[in-house]
Order: sequence, then structure tokens, then C-alpha cells
Amino acid sequence: MKKVLARAAATLALLVLALVAVLAWNTLRFPSRQLPVPAGAPVAVDADAAARRLAGALRFRTVSSAPPKETEAEFDGLHAYLQRTFPRAHAALRKEVVNGHALLYTWEGSDPALRPMLLMAHQDVVPADPRDWKVDPFAGEIRDGYVWGRGAWDNKSAITGHMEAVEMLLAQGFRPRQTILFAYGHDEETHGEHGAVQIAALLKARGVRLDFVLDEGMVVTEGIVPGVKAPVALVGVAEKGYLSVRLRASAAAGHSLMPPARGTSAIAVLGEALRRMEERPMPGEMRQLTRATFETLAPEMAGANRVVLSNLWLFRPVVERQLRAKPVTNAMVATTMAFTMLEAGMKENVMPAAAEATVNFRLLPGDRRDDVLRHVREVVADLRVEVTALPGSSEASPVTPTDSTSWQRMNLGVRSAFPDAVVAPGLVLGGTDARHFAGISDHIYRFSPVRVRDGDADRIHGSNERLAVANYAELIRFYHHLLLGAAEPRKD
Repeated sequence: MKKVLARAAATLALLVLALVAVLAWNTLRFPSRQLPVPAGAPVAVDADAAARRLAGALRFRTVSSAPPKETEAEFDGLHAYLQRTFPRAHAALRKEVVNGHALLYTWEGSDPALRPMLLMAHQDVVPADPRDWKVDPFAGEIRDGYVWGRGAWDNKSAITGHMEAVEMLLAQGFRPRQTILFAYGHDEETHGEHGAVQIAALLKARGVRLDFVLDEGMVVTEGIVPGVKAPVALVGVAEKGYLSVRLRASAAAGHSLMPPARGTSAIAVLGEALRRMEERPMPGEMRQLTRATFETLAPEMAGANRVVLSNLWLFRPVVERQLRAKPVTNAMVATTMAFTMLEAGMKENVMPAAAEATVNFRLLPGDRRDDVLRHVREVVADLRVEVTALPGSSEASPVTPTDSTSWQRMNLGVRSAFPDAVVAPGLVLGGTDARHFAGISDHIYRFSPVRVRDGDADRIHGSNERLAVANYAELIRFYHHLLLGAAEPRKD
């Protein structure tokens, strides 16, 4: 018996050693995927002067949700401001106004055989309550090394950043070989139907096929990604879909002094349906994009984090459980569900004939709207509850491949402007105007060259939105490098 146990122990020890060896081999065989940064001095940017020009653009109250008559003058004012502030760009580029206030600029390249590239941003901003701000949100104030104001981050800095880079290149006598397009919608915050959608339709009607598209999206995080000391620049290569579903439960109306049997009122039926949905959310899993994110970050980590993420073939179930446990990471691996609106009754002593709830889903790439509706109906399993998809939905985007020339170009652009950063592909949890261009390009990226620390994310659509003057200079350098690449031959 002792010999049997000894042999079993020896076998187990060998298996453990073999497993350790495999884990170590997998960990070491994954080299860093970061591209070397070309040597040379950074592009010179007059950060203070550029910050003042950005501040001027923030003073226009281009709020997309305001009544149109209140905002027409603001958009017109912004257009005039851009024209007089960036005269070289407006002299060299062809400007078109699309559907009232959306803007499309064309910088003609010398080689018409090359597909154009498209850089995007949006002119509109969300409302801002000045009572919650340290400064007037539309004063365009520069203070303490920051440009403060609604749109400083989301997303007028991209518009003026593009223009700054174009002005610099034109002053240097640069002419692109590849045509460069700039598209600035005016209603991104309300789904882009009148801006980006119309620009995409116009380009499609002209037979344009784009080399790649760059819109707002993920950022340069600092001290946020566990296990990575360096800043992490996440470039969105896909975005989640959007679907709101209305649940409507019906029952007999009546007086509250004679309530119906337990569980049969409209409110009770709806409540039970919502309970079932909360107990059975859409299943989640680590799909290829999330896996690519972690495998890109793994070589930049140390210790157990590097071992685990380099060996997802073994640790994937453990990592998935950890991701599902927190809302911020659960959104990376699942189609999420949020109860957002509830309506029932009109008087405290009247039993309502109907009760309604709105549930918002954000779809993981690979899940479709029909999948979500089917799941909801199967989970609710009650003929008294009507399940309806609301207007304004969109499928999750295709995933842009990262084995292309355009990805290399994007990667190098980020590394040139942020040489201390680690670059990795990622999933955008919200929606952008870029999704409207999926029909005319296979390579769509979502990246905002903005440094973000813990707590900064609350500023987007929140109070005290701001952008560091030094970071704005980095933003301009990023676009400068990206546009400079338009002079290089294209292979795909």
C-alpha cells in the first residue's frame, strides 16, 4: 500500500511539475506586442495658444437636446469660429454642410486609387447645470493647467485637434497622398440620425469605400488597469449594441377597496416578470476580443497576473467568474440589462389596467437583438406580459481585425504621442457615431487621446469636464502623426 501511495505521490508531483513547466513556458513565450516608438523629437506644439483656441470653441452652446431654434445660431457660430480660427485648413480643404449643420471636409490626396481615411468627431454636447460646476460650463475657461467646459473632452477637442494638426502640416507644405476626410455630426448625443447617418449615406451614394475610420471612444488610462504600472491606451475595435425593451402587463382595472387575487394585478404581474429577468440575465463569456485585450496586456504585467492571463486555456473560467462579479468588468463579457423606467397607475385608490417597464440592454458582439428578445420572452414566460422592442436600437458592431496596416498605423500613432503607454484593443461599452459607417469600412477604431485617472470618468456628461493643456498637446501630436501617415503607400 505504501508503495502504491508513493508511486501516486510521485506521479502527482510529476504532473504538477509538468503543469508548472507548461505555465512558465506559455508565460515566457508571449513577448510584448508593443511597437517600438520611432526615435526623434516630439512634434512641437504651442500648447497654450492651442488651448485658447479650444476654449473659444467651448463657448458655443451646441446642446443637441435643446430645441432646434435655440441652437441653430450656436452651431452657425461654431462653424464661423472654426473658419476664422483655422484659415489654412479652410482654404485647402473642401467644406460641405450636410443636412443643416453637420460638416464634411475633404483634403484631396494625390493618388485617387487609394481609399480615403476618415477622422470623426461631433459638435454637439450634452446639457450642463452651472450649479454643479466650479466654472461656467460654457465660459471656455483655462485654469490650473486645464481647459474647462462642456465639450473639452466630449468631444470638441477632437475637432479643434484635427484642425490644429492640419494647420501645422499645411504650414510645412505637406500634401497627402491618401485623401483625408473629416466628419463632424451635430446630434451624436441623440443617436446621430441627422448628422453622422446622413454623412455616411452621402459617402455611400458617392461610392466611397474607406480605408479606415477613427472616432471618439476609449482613452489612455492611468493607474486604472490592475497589474499594469504603465498607462494603458485602449483602442476600441468594436462597440456594444443598443436595445430598449418595453414590458407591458395588463389586468382588469378597479377600485382599490376590492383588490384582485394575489399576483394578478398589473403591477404584480410586471413585478414578477422583472424578478425573473433579474434572476436570469443573458449568459456571459470571455469572447475573442476580451481575450485579445488580456493577452496583449499580459506581457506587460508581473507575477500571478501575467501567469494567469498568459494561460487562459486553463484559467479562463476563474477569470470569467471574477469579471462577472463586478459591474464594470461584467459589461466586458456579457450583454447587460438595466431597469430604467417604470410607469403604472394614476390615482392611489385605483387599480391600474396596465403597468409598463423599460429595460435597456447593451449587446455584446456576437449577441443580436432577436437573441435578446427571445431570451426575455422565454424568461418572462407569461402571456399577460407583452414584450416590445422600442425604436432606436442597433446591433453590436463588427470587430475590427488587428492584423491590418491600419491597426499598425493606429498603434504607432498612439505610441508616438504617448510613448509611455501600453496599447491594446478593447470593447467600447457605449455607442458612437462610428457605427453608422460600418457599411463602407471594415476598419473602424474608437479612441480619444485623453489621459484618464480614477474618478475622471465621472466628468464625461457630468460636472467639471476638463482637459489638461499638456494632454491637449499630446492629442494634437497624435492626430499630426496619424495624418502624416497619409503620405505613405497603403497596402490594404
